[in-house]
Amino acid sequence: MSKSISHSPAAPAYEQREFEPEFIAGLKAIFEEKIVFNQVLGLKITSLRPDGVTGRIDMKPDLVGHYAYNRIHGGVISAGLDAMGGLAVMAAIGAKHLDEPPDQRLHRFAKLGTIDLRIDYLRPGIGSHFELRANVLRLGSRVASTRMEFLGPDGQIMSAGAAAYIVS
Repeated sequence: MSKSISHSPAAPAYEQREFEPEFIAGLKAIFEEKIVFNQVLGLKITSLRPDGVTGRIDMKPDLVGHYAYNRIHGGVISAGLDAMGGLAVMAAIGAKHLDEPPDQRLHRFAKLGTIDLRIDYLRPGIGSHFELRANVLRLGSRVASTRMEFLGPDGQIMSAGAAAYIVS
């Protein structure tokens, strides 16, 4: 059994609330439709919560990095984890400003960008599908820090990552 990202028991009050359906739909539209590269990856949101996000990539021939083993390309893993880290920051920012209407919160993501990314490839990426998880370790006024996981169909961690994002 693999360890997975755990959420802090002392999470801020805003992390303990649920998002409105309008905010979830808007964030999914940004992530899955407007960020076209996520479509290329086949990256879909499966869970969107203030304290962490989960996504899924189904394996397809376009993602193969090693033809003899049908192994997913490391760049797909890296790009997927980077995208999920950014999504976790979006969720944390959205949760921090719950006093604003959903459409106003969705406009806060225009300046979000990756400033540092580290990926550790722990096991070969072989499987029919993959789960990606991310959560925010710290959301500052200018920089957010995240950690991410890339898991195989059996739930075993294949890659782990950490990233920093500019938020202002």
